[in-house]
This record gives sequence, C-alpha cells and structure tokens, in this order.
Amino acid sequence: MIFLNNFLLRHSIKLIKRTCTSNISALSREERVQFLRKMALPKSRENPIIMKLDTPEFNSIFNDELRALISIFKEYGYEIRIAGGAVRDLLMGKRPKDLDFATTATPTQMKEMFTSENVRMINANGEKHGTITPRINDKENFEVTTLRIDVLTDGRHAEVQFTTDWLLDALRRDLTINSMFLSFDGSVYDYFFGLDDLQKHRVAFVGNAVTRIQEDYLRILRYFRFYGRIALEPDKHEEETLKAIKDNASGLQNVSGERIWMELKKILEGRFAGELMVVMVENSLAPYIGLPDNPDLSELRRVWKQSGHLNLNAITVISSLLKTVDDAKALHSRLKLSAYERDLALYIIENRTPKLHPKPLMPFQQQILKSISKPENTKKMAVEVLKYNNSPYWKDLENWQIPKFPLSGILLKERGVEGGKVMGLVMTELKHFWADNDFNLSNEDLLKELPRVLNMIADRKKRK
Repeated sequence: MIFLNNFLLRHSIKLIKRTCTSNISALSREERVQFLRKMALPKSRENPIIMKLDTPEFNSIFNDELRALISIFKEYGYEIRIAGGAVRDLLMGKRPKDLDFATTATPTQMKEMFTSENVRMINANGEKHGTITPRINDKENFEVTTLRIDVLTDGRHAEVQFTTDWLLDALRRDLTINSMFLSFDGSVYDYFFGLDDLQKHRVAFVGNAVTRIQEDYLRILRYFRFYGRIALEPDKHEEETLKAIKDNASGLQNVSGERIWMELKKILEGRFAGELMVVMVENSLAPYIGLPDNPDLSELRRVWKQSGHLNLNAITVISSLLKTVDDAKALHSRLKLSAYERDLALYIIENRTPKLHPKPLMPFQQQILKSISKPENTKKMAVEVLKYNNSPYWKDLENWQIPKFPLSGILLKERGVEGGKVMGLVMTELKHFWADNDFNLSNEDLLKELPRVLNMIADRKKRK
C-alpha cells in the first residue's frame, strides 16, 4: 500500500481533473487508493485508536468458536476486527445480536486458510463482494469480509476492489456511527468521529452525504431508521442532510420493494415513527416508496398524536397516509407486502370510520365470526383499528376469546342437509344469525332457523 507521498503531490491535480469528468473506475489501482485517501484525510483522525473497551457486553461475545476464529487469523498473519453495527451497539452498552467481521485477508486467502484448517465454508454467494462464511466447530457461522473500496456503483450494486487500508473501508460505509472497528484486545478504531456522533446522538453520513447516498439509495431509509434509534428528539435533522436526501429521493425508484419495505418497516416500528414519516413525505420520498403523491399527512399526525403510544403495527401507521383502497393496493404492489399486511391495510381503510353501537365491540366481534379469513387474523386487524382510533376498548377485544360455533355438520346432516356446497352455505348463514344474536343461541335455537335458511338458499338458486 502506497500512502500520501511525492507521487500524490505530483499527480493530485491530474487525479482531481480526471475524477471530475469520469468515474473513479478510470483510475489505476494505486490512483484510486491515493485519491480516496486524499478525499478522506481532511475529516479523519490521525490516530484512529480512541479507547480500550472492557465491558461485560464486550467480554460476553467471546465463546470457544470466536476464540478459534481469532486464533486461525492470528496464526496465518491476517488482521481481523469486529466491524460496523456491532461496534456501535457495544459502545452503547448493548450486546449485539450479530457480529460482522472485517479482515485484511482476501477471499482467496481466507479459503486457502480455512481449507488448510479443515473448516467448512458456507454461502459462497458473498465471495464476489469479499465475504466468506466459515462454520467454526460445526456450530457457529461467522461472516468475514475483506476490506474493500467501492469502485463503481449504480445506486444498488457495487464493483469492489479489495484493500488492506482500514480507513478506506471505513470511508465506504454509510453512517459515521456504523464505520468503527473493534479489535479483540478492546481497541476501538474510529476514523470518522463515529463515537463523537454517538455521544451527541447525531446521525451523519460518512464524508459527503450525496456521495454516500448515490452509492446506495437505500441509505436514505437507513438514515431515518438509525435516527429513530439514536436521536433524542424527533426533529433535529441537519439541513444539509435533508437536502441531500430530497435531491436524491428519485433514486429509490430503482430499489426493489422488498428492500424498501425491510427498512421502512423498521422505521415504522421504531421511535419517532410518525414524525419521521412526516419528514420523509415532506422531502419527496412518498412516490418512490409506494405512497400516493399527496399522502394524508393530517390524518397521520392525528393518529400518531393520539395513538402513537400504543405500539401500532407498521401497516397501521402507514395506512393513515392512505385515503382509498386503491392506495392500499398500490402500496402492496410496490412493497410486495405479505398477505396479512395487505389485508390489514385494506381492513383499516374500510373500517377506520368509528362504528356507533350500544355495545362498542359487537360490530367487530360479528365481523370476526363472519369473516371468510381466519378469525384470529381478523381479530388482530380489528384490534389495530381500535388502536388506530385510540379506542379504550382495544384491550377488551384483544382479551376476548372467540366463541365456538355450537352447531356441527353432523347435526345438520341428520336433519337432511346435503353435504358439500349446500352444507357450507347453511353453516355460514346460521353462523351469521348466531353472531347477530350476540353468540348466545343454543343448538336448538339454531336448528329452528334451519327451514328459513334452506328456503332462502333455494330462492337464491331460483333467482340465478
């Protein structure tokens, strides 16, 4: 690796001119590294080691499998560190759910090393991006990724070049709080003041926000997700960051709906969900993430103000922005929602107008019993509607046990009802009658209605 020297001084002007008129991919390998380092150095620490971490959370990650992984890399002379979100979580006093690792070893070198040590490797799909996944002691998988530079990106995918420069790998990461590394002796490497931002509860892109966003437009949503996790107040966004997001919002149109929903769902289920959705809409994201061009911000504000404390489903929050059933269908088409999520959006839009009834839960209870869907699913949807309207009865419905319909097909068969489709129609009509009568009718009461129901079904057939 060549660091800043006379070579850089002689060629810096030429490099800047070339990168202003062409992509960095036009540079040689050495020129890429030199240019990227030059662009990074003004905002990076001269000495990236800022502290030694020795906490119960950090010490708890060491098990036999991790110690074995560390030992292999040490024996073969390659450096390996914990990377990204796990470092952030440990610095916040949290035990990370997942550990990601970065190393100076190339994928080829890792494969040779693990093969020599008889360590099985899985998931070969990540190799082109530098990730090898060894399974240590046939018990635990570890994702280890070679340090890299993003040479050419299209806003979704990147052509990478491997490096041994930790600063350059930190430079290509999204947010400063996610760009730190941690050695196994507890040394924290922080090139771009991520710990400072973490302590200030500040969410900022590494280097230039526009550059980071254009490398991967999904980072727009990652910004809002981490804002909800890190920030102390819902409205302390930096103007420059929001401008970069607004100016590049259209880049999200080429990101898959599944990836957008994965991030958006975490935002909607996190802190400041309502406030963050308002900011996202105000900064032109709506048409690119499945929402109408003019979402119903006033309804969102109303629902969030009165019901935001009720741990609303992500779909419940986003449905407040939708005005029509067609809006819900368009959202599903863009984000590829699950069947339940799609049905919940439709249910909320169709049922959010308060139902006036002397027994407030009765309209929903009847819906649950009459529904062609699974009663439990309809019950969950009804609870969400009650939460949406901040109804004091939502907990009562959640605790309500769905009564069992007393009448069986055997009894109907004994009364001469045909099997198949006719049996299904009779059961449905009697179940509706039972629900309309507060679920209090006995078998005898229901069987008295059988002649009326059979006549009604016969009349329907005639009319057809």
